[in-house]
Amino acid sequence: MSNDERRMSNDEVPVNHFDIRNSTFDIRYCFSCVAVRLIFPLKCFSLLFTPSSAFGGLPGRLLRTSAGEGRASLPPLLFTLLFTLHPSPFTFIALSQVLVGADRLVADEFMLIDGKRVGLVTNHTGVLSNGNHLADVLHATPRVTLQALFGPEHGIRGETEGGLEISHGRDAKTGARVYSLYGKIRKPTSEMLDSVDVLMFDIQDVGTRFYTYISTMSYAMEAAAGKGIPFIVLDRPNPIRGTWVEGFIRDDSLRSFVGLHPIPIAHGMTIGELAMLINGAGWLENGIKADLIVVPMKGWKREMWYDETGLQWVAPSPNMKTQSTAVVYPGTCLIEGTNLSEGRGTNKPFEYIGAPYVDGKRWAVALNSYKLPGVKFEPIRFTPENNPQISTKHGGKECGGVFIHVTDRNAYEPVKTGVFILVSAKQLFPNEFGWRKASIDRLSGTTLLRESVEKRLSAPEIVELWLNRIKKFEPLRGKYLLY
Repeated sequence: MSNDERRMSNDEVPVNHFDIRNSTFDIRYCFSCVAVRLIFPLKCFSLLFTPSSAFGGLPGRLLRTSAGEGRASLPPLLFTLLFTLHPSPFTFIALSQVLVGADRLVADEFMLIDGKRVGLVTNHTGVLSNGNHLADVLHATPRVTLQALFGPEHGIRGETEGGLEISHGRDAKTGARVYSLYGKIRKPTSEMLDSVDVLMFDIQDVGTRFYTYISTMSYAMEAAAGKGIPFIVLDRPNPIRGTWVEGFIRDDSLRSFVGLHPIPIAHGMTIGELAMLINGAGWLENGIKADLIVVPMKGWKREMWYDETGLQWVAPSPNMKTQSTAVVYPGTCLIEGTNLSEGRGTNKPFEYIGAPYVDGKRWAVALNSYKLPGVKFEPIRFTPENNPQISTKHGGKECGGVFIHVTDRNAYEPVKTGVFILVSAKQLFPNEFGWRKASIDRLSGTTLLRESVEKRLSAPEIVELWLNRIKKFEPLRGKYLLY
C-alpha cells in the first residue's frame, strides 16, 4: 500500500499518513470471525469448500512472507481452526463504528513493523477494539520483536496515582523490559533505543493540554528523531470531540511537563494530529524533525464524543473514571491550582469540587445565577478519602461544595465554566480561598488567570483575554487536521 504525503510548507518535513479510503479492511471478515466462533461445530465440514477470498485481507496480509505477493501462508481452514480453538493475537477487532490506529496497524499497515524490533510507548489504554492489548498482540507474533515498553505517568498498566514516580522493571504479561518515562527520566535515552528499529506510540489522550501523555509523546518523538529511527503514532479519538478549542495558550515562560507546547487548554485535536503539529511546527528540541508516521483511524468524525465511537471506555488514568470526567476536566483541573478539592478521593473526581470552608448551597446559587450553557450546579457535601497514596486535599474532612452536572455537553464550555468557578469562589470566600501559585500558573499556562481573578476582573472579561490568541492558533491547527 502506498503512502500519501501530507502537503506542507517549505520549512516543514513531510509526514507520512495512510489514506483510509484505500484500506483493505473487509467488514465481511469481521462477521465471519464472529460466526465461526459461535457455530464452528456445525459448520466445520462446509468450511472445507470455502474459497480463500471469503476470509478477507487480515490473515493473508499479516502472516504472508515478504516474497508471498499477498498470498496467505496458511490455508483458510487452518486459519479457522486457529481462530476458533485458540485466542490468537490476530483475532479480529470487534464490530465497532471506529477503528483506532492500533486496529489499522494490525489489519492494514503491519508492514510498517514487520520483521522489526519494536519499542512501544503505551499504557493500559493501548488496546484494540476487541480488548486485546497491543503489547500482548505484538509479543504473541513471531513477526516482530517487542524489544521494550515505555510507560508514561500512571505506568504501563495504569495503576499508579498521578504525580508518583515510577521505576523501571519488566512487564508481568509479556516479560518485556519496561522503562518508566515518569520519574527522573522523562525522555527515552539513546541507550534505551540501541536495540530498537522503530518506536511506536499508542495511548488514549483526553483532549486537554495539561494531560501529560502529550508531553510523553513529544519527548519520545524527540528521542526517536535523535536516534534516527521512525516514530509511529497510532491515532485515537479525542474523547471530547475534535472540534472544541478553548482556553489560554501556554506562554513560553511557563513551559513545563503539563504544558510543553503553546497550544490551548482544550486543543480539539487527536494525538496523531498533535504529533504532526509538534513535528511540523518545529517544536521538538533544536527544531529537529522526526521521521513521523501517523496511522489514522477509520470511521471517526470530528464531532463525535467518545461514547459515539462504539469503543469501550478505558479510564486513561485512575481519576479519569468516565467520559463525564473528561468533559469537565479542561475546566476543573484548574482547581488543582487552588486550596479547593477537585474531588480526588471521591467517586466523581473533577465533578465534585469544594472545601471544608465552602457553603455549597450559597455557591450553587451564585454559579447558577450566571446561567452558563449546558450545566447546573448542585450543592453537595463530600469527604475525600484520606489515603497517603492518593493526592487528595482535605482528606478525611467533610467538604461543602458543588456537583457540576452537565445537562447539555454540546453547549457546555468547560474552560469558561472553570473561570466562573474560580471567580465566584474568590468573591464568596475571599478570606479562605487561596492559590497554589506555581500550580495554577502552570496549568492555565499563563499568569493572567490568577492575576485577573485577584484584580477582580469579571469572568467574561477573563474569557475575552484568550479569544484573539485562539483565532491566531486556528490556522496553524487547521494545517494538521486529518479528519
